[in-house]
Amino acid sequence: MIKEQIQELSQKVFNDVVANRRHLHAHPELSFNEVATSAYVAAKLDELNIPHVRMADNGIVGLLKGSKPSDQVVALRADMDALPILEANDVPYKSTNPGVMHACGHDVHTSSLLGTATILSNLKDQFAGTIKFIFQPAEEKLPGGANLMIQQGVLENPKPHAVLGQHVMPLIDAGKVGFRAGKYMASTDEIYVTVKGKGGHGAQPQQNIDPVIITAHMLTALQQVVSRFADPKSPSVLSFGKVIANGATNIIPNEVYLEGTFRTMDEKWRNEAHIRMKKMAEGIAESMGGSCDFNIVRGYPFLINEEKLTASVRGHAEDYLGKENVLDLDIWMAAEDFAYYSQVADSCFYRLGTRNESRGITSAVHTPTFDVEESALGVSTGLMAYMALKQLGN
Repeated sequence: MIKEQIQELSQKVFNDVVANRRHLHAHPELSFNEVATSAYVAAKLDELNIPHVRMADNGIVGLLKGSKPSDQVVALRADMDALPILEANDVPYKSTNPGVMHACGHDVHTSSLLGTATILSNLKDQFAGTIKFIFQPAEEKLPGGANLMIQQGVLENPKPHAVLGQHVMPLIDAGKVGFRAGKYMASTDEIYVTVKGKGGHGAQPQQNIDPVIITAHMLTALQQVVSRFADPKSPSVLSFGKVIANGATNIIPNEVYLEGTFRTMDEKWRNEAHIRMKKMAEGIAESMGGSCDFNIVRGYPFLINEEKLTASVRGHAEDYLGKENVLDLDIWMAAEDFAYYSQVADSCFYRLGTRNESRGITSAVHTPTFDVEESALGVSTGLMAYMALKQLGN
């Protein structure tokens, strides 16, 4: 049976997958700068005799056709970029690029997809259909590598009927995976605000227009956009994580600078919220004698897992891993540029457990101590290969 063959092959390639993961972890590259990573992936595909093309500068797209005739196509996606974080782990594969770290598991995603490609290339004489391997740059930075690759035709020639992606999850034990059908992850927008007033001596506020006070009112009032205008059944988040009022104990500054994020799962409400936030902020500033520049940089859309596809691949996961190792996921207000694929093609984005409490591997993503239980790499490679072939009707 194909399942047993994949399980056997996943064991055979496991050490290579771990070695690839450790190499990538030790040599991380930031978004839009994945030059060496891209070359590494291309070389590995060359070894497998999988033809590939370059896209969106550092993106690599490989194509593997089964020997049996079929017009069915499945795309498998992995992201390749790292984060601007100084790694704190003391491991042999610690980042050799100071200040850059694979703290979101993209090294796992890329090495796993290379492992999946290896498994499937060994089975190409036994399956019908085509597998498209998408090694994508720049998931961590707007406008997102997925968006660029879609614009350049990654989902065309041939067009996949399903796109699958996986992401590490340190909240889930290694050996398990998680799925959620329907809306899963939020859209994300970046907010940049400059509140303008008239600075001066703190002992003479009557002579000034205090942008700090204006900002305080603005920050409080803007939360009403979520609490009083959003539908309570549709999640929304508005958070400001950066406030710079560069005055002193006795100095009122001329300006205050803010940065924040807005996230939701409804595109219509997203557009309405943009208008309301900008109007409210400008109105508050004007009413208090100041002004503000309120700029919203539109980011990734919300991610939706197509219901039928997700039910199908979840069933394949239960068959491959056992029902006890397949979990239900809650909505996640983080954002992911895989959402672009989900907006234009039937897609499923699922979670790969990487936690091992006994070994202290519990740190969250985007932290200096993030690491994974590498036994999860045996699950990630074989499961994706199995789901891909089942989706092709094999």
